[in-house]
Amino acid sequence: MNAYVGTPTSRVDGRAKVTGAAKYAGEFTAEGLVHGFVVEATIPRGRIVRLDTGEALKVAGVLDVLTHTNRPSLADKDEAWKDEVAPEGSPFRPLYDDLIRFNGQPIALVVAEEWETAKFAATLVRIDYEQDGFATDLEAERGSAREMDKPHEPRGDAKAALAAAPLRHEADYLIPTEHHNPMELYATTTVWESDGKLTVYDKTQGVQNVQKFLCGVFDKKPEEIRVLSPYVGGAFGSGLRPQYQVVLATLAALALKRSVRVVLTRQQMYGLGYRPMTIEHVALGARPDGTLDAVSHEAIAVTSRYEDFSRNDTGWAEQLYKSPNSHFSHKLVDLDVSTPCDMRAPGAATGVLALECAMDELAVALKLDPIELRLKCYSDRDQSEDLPYTSKQLRECYARGAEAFGWARRAPAPRSMRDGKELIGWGMATGVWEALQMPVAVRIVLTANGHAEVSCAASDIGTGTYTIVAQVAADALGLPIENISVRLADSTLPQAPVEGGSWMAASSAHAVLGAAEDIRQELARLAKAMPGSPLANLDAADVTLVDGMIASDGKDGAAVSIADVMRHSKLERIEKEKLNQFTEDKSHARNTHSAVFAEVKVDEELGVIRVTRVVSAVAAGRILNTKTGRSQIMGSVVWGIGMALHEETMMDHRFGRIMNANIAEYHIPVNADIHDIDVIFVDEPDSRINRMGIKGLGEIGIVGVPAAIANAVYHATGKRIRRFPITLDKLLD
Repeated sequence: MNAYVGTPTSRVDGRAKVTGAAKYAGEFTAEGLVHGFVVEATIPRGRIVRLDTGEALKVAGVLDVLTHTNRPSLADKDEAWKDEVAPEGSPFRPLYDDLIRFNGQPIALVVAEEWETAKFAATLVRIDYEQDGFATDLEAERGSAREMDKPHEPRGDAKAALAAAPLRHEADYLIPTEHHNPMELYATTTVWESDGKLTVYDKTQGVQNVQKFLCGVFDKKPEEIRVLSPYVGGAFGSGLRPQYQVVLATLAALALKRSVRVVLTRQQMYGLGYRPMTIEHVALGARPDGTLDAVSHEAIAVTSRYEDFSRNDTGWAEQLYKSPNSHFSHKLVDLDVSTPCDMRAPGAATGVLALECAMDELAVALKLDPIELRLKCYSDRDQSEDLPYTSKQLRECYARGAEAFGWARRAPAPRSMRDGKELIGWGMATGVWEALQMPVAVRIVLTANGHAEVSCAASDIGTGTYTIVAQVAADALGLPIENISVRLADSTLPQAPVEGGSWMAASSAHAVLGAAEDIRQELARLAKAMPGSPLANLDAADVTLVDGMIASDGKDGAAVSIADVMRHSKLERIEKEKLNQFTEDKSHARNTHSAVFAEVKVDEELGVIRVTRVVSAVAAGRILNTKTGRSQIMGSVVWGIGMALHEETMMDHRFGRIMNANIAEYHIPVNADIHDIDVIFVDEPDSRINRMGIKGLGEIGIVGVPAAIANAVYHATGKRIRRFPITLDKLLD
């Protein structure tokens, strides 16, 4: 019998995806399906004084134009609009009133028999506005920043320690707004059923979150709305909250009593779904030997005027570097923009970028190797709570990554390494993320023919949840993985939270184990009751499931087939449902860690930067699937390259409008930008975090990557760029 957990297992849903059998939210069909196209506001703040839909309604095939004046009833209270991950504030409500809160806000939905017809008719909707004063520039509005709750309590007196430190580094690092650009567009197909109930296919990371949200917004009972999202073409945080197209599609279905599809265009997606611009101010006070006396990290970030979105940018030094004095601050600037949202490793991707660039600058000032500095400051405890870690193999990450990269051959002086006309730079950085776990329930149905169906409402956002669940179930039930089928992302299935934060693998795996354990015990009980059973004298704890058999754990080889046991018991199926049980261990901190090494080559005359090598050494507990796990880290590294060198949403602050709302001018890495990526999984046994020792992989892979590249660019050129992305004009300036 093969063991699947810990092996490079191919995706169980891979064939469906590459053959086109996998259907996404915008691909489901229904009888009489019609299409909606969104009309967007062209000012950032104000109100609508006239909205003329007459010409649009004259177009053949147009069924209706929904606006705030004629749409069906929507909930009034804020609580009805708050999903399970909503920040503080009053959530945005599409087509609710005449107020304009951001440029690109949906203000009308044209519904027509064909999508092209709706798109054309949308150009005929005429809107007059009364525009108010607005602000969209974080740097210009920095002085209006307001303090949020402190992410961590200060320790000691960081201000005094910084002033007295023999060596101090202090600088601002600016990370721009970055927009989500997943392959799959934001899409919803709302199917009007014959009994008036709705089946909603939505691009989301949490079907039950969307279902509860829609029930609140439209005052429906849970049995009246079913939400499904069997496949997701990339989400990375953009689908944690219900996006406005799911409201519009459902609104139109209720208005017309027909099935409606709304798919946003690539340009329309820039009206929502972005990592907020931040100004990260980092100050480090050190002694000549490299030990830290003080750390101060302040983040100033964008949010909308109607919600307070913030993430932990500033507390990561507490988990990485020893310092007796620390101070952290997170401030928000209210702007006339839509609310930001989570984007892979929210808070850490930006905050650690600033911290790790600052550590590199400190290493240069101290004339220390960057790894040596980090080891001098290495912390074995989370200083914010004064807790040890369940496991922390970061030292091994440094050692393994440095060896694989060849770090010992690095000449420390900037501009001292070259390849012909190109300057070579080597840089490194640390990565850190949380190892989270959430309540998840799983149902397993085992049939007499040796097949098991595993079902859960959790989404698979492309990370491989289908495969992980199948692997764990196959091992736990002693069945070939081909005998396991997995159902996910249906709001009628056992409960699951939104999939994010790198918590789903550990959470769902343990729910599967629990349900499988109940099945094993039931089979053991039935096997003992069979006449002449070789397992009659064994307790349930002494048997295991393997190769379709209920077998003794001992050396006697006693076994009974599962099929025989179920036939004898006249059972066609055994069904068990289990909610995972995680006892919150407040005595230890739980994190994943990494060490990232990057090589860049910079054309000395043109300033063109190529990232030619990246080595990422990751300690993340037990790796369930080394094949899909490696893919997770590689994809994260590619995104980290984008953060360092490419991605930047550009706003024309005169109009409060995004200028590069497309993937021609919003630059992301392409194949030609990606060269060698080496992923190393550092063995990290962890019996304390959970029974399988699992930590998540989705987020850790990006953290530290842009900093390693930025540090490599400095090493190559001698020029420190603190305003991202690092583009050739900044090097040549």
